Amino acid sequence: MANTHHRAAPVHVHPDEVPVLTALTALADPVRIELVRELASSPDWTRACGSFDVPVGKAALSHHFGVLRSAGLVEQRDEGPRRVNRLRREEFEARFPGLLALVLRPD
Repeated sequence: MANTHHRAAPVHVHPDEVPVLTALTALADPVRIELVRELASSPDWTRACGSFDVPVGKAALSHHFGVLRSAGLVEQRDEGPRRVNRLRREEFEARFPGLLALVLRPD
């Protein structure tokens, strides 16, 4: 019997609609910083949600991706059973010049 369960498509916010406090809050969490850094070092649409090396469970990871989407940092799409990700680098940089570069800079 085929699996007919479909999850809702992710809701995305364009960085132009994001207040600066929302962007800063999204980037204030170490897990989300790690997700952004891993996405920055990967080609677009190659990283599924479960492929990140972060110390949280599936529900918490889903929450973190939701926060990043709400801040205009991440775009997601479903490819079969996988949800893949893209860092919205250019769009976010246009809205918040230099902020992403600070986050991506090695400590």
